[in-house]
Amino acid sequence: MAKPVIVSAVRTAIGRSFKGALVNVASETLATEILTEAVRRSGIDPAEVDDVILAELNYGGGDLARHAAVAAGMTGVPGQAVNRHCAGSLTSIANAAAHISAGVERVIVAGGVQSLSTAPLMKWRVPGVGPDLEFREPWIPPSHPETPDAPATDMSITVGWNTAKKVGISRQEMDEWALRSHQRAIAAIDEGRFAEEILPLKVAQADGSVLDFAVDEHPRRDTTLERLASLPVLHPGIEGFSITAGNSSGINDAAAAVTVTADDYAAGAGLEVLATVRTWANVAVTPADNGLAAVEVVGKVLDRAGLSVADVALWEINEAFASVPIAACRKHGIDESKVNFSGSGCSLGHPISASGARQVATLIYELRRRGGGIGVSAMCAGGGMGGALVIEV
Repeated sequence: MAKPVIVSAVRTAIGRSFKGALVNVASETLATEILTEAVRRSGIDPAEVDDVILAELNYGGGDLARHAAVAAGMTGVPGQAVNRHCAGSLTSIANAAAHISAGVERVIVAGGVQSLSTAPLMKWRVPGVGPDLEFREPWIPPSHPETPDAPATDMSITVGWNTAKKVGISRQEMDEWALRSHQRAIAAIDEGRFAEEILPLKVAQADGSVLDFAVDEHPRRDTTLERLASLPVLHPGIEGFSITAGNSSGINDAAAAVTVTADDYAAGAGLEVLATVRTWANVAVTPADNGLAAVEVVGKVLDRAGLSVADVALWEINEAFASVPIAACRKHGIDESKVNFSGSGCSLGHPISASGARQVATLIYELRRRGGGIGVSAMCAGGGMGGALVIEV
């Protein structure tokens, strides 16, 4: 059986949705740019690519992967859309690895794209206010049947708050984690650690100028524990509620992708192997326990890989809310210094469908800087799901 290996990994810088550098950059454009660069970096002839698998969410349907393939001149390459909410691009990479392992494909580009800034919008008029007053907000289909303890579109409850309550995580612990996330992200930016993984984009501005967008814009250089502690909770009507905008992930736009092929194909073509995909896993829990899916999937993927926590050099456990990685570390005895070493959702942001592939790219480049090792990328996903991927550099 062929071993699936990653021969390129790339992401865009992460923008702030609705007000950042990528506010007018469509999902199709992000998908085309990231596909083109993933193939270029791999050194593989585009004609050799067998498939493109890209996660997408709240895009309204369609197939970004196929659109990007055609736009990139790869008209003979099919495309597949994947949706597993936040874990979508981890699933895209796992699906690619499975096809490679089975020997049915040779080269697949996999990842995810998120542009909430340009996603479809719901429109409605307020009765009795007047014909011209419209409200618009992102189009969000429900991830599960709603219950009182699990609202379908409010992750601050199902992921953030319910996890904090179940595991006994305090507001101060979450704020401290969020602060460290920002500090780590700023340090990574200042040290140039993201330079290898980021594809700079030329983005047209309203005034006709062109911005070279190559630095994540969500991390806050000036945040402090005092500022985080001063933020109001998101649901003051819920007794003891401790989730704020500061210990939550951002709302963001970005794209990320990797090129997956077989080890023998890479050897025969003289390609540089960045990492081997060891295994992957997905889980589901009751939607009210959504954040705990990240805890469950860590245990499952380690068992599947035949690994212990001590075998893992570095972890990416997405900060959809700070309570999630705290819970995973506490439940599995993970050393927090090895988790989200360059920031995560609270600081870098959470471009939903792209976050998993972003985490994998960051793991690959950081493990290479450190001389190799095993990395785990894990996250919870809407509707009470979780996904994880194990790589080895």
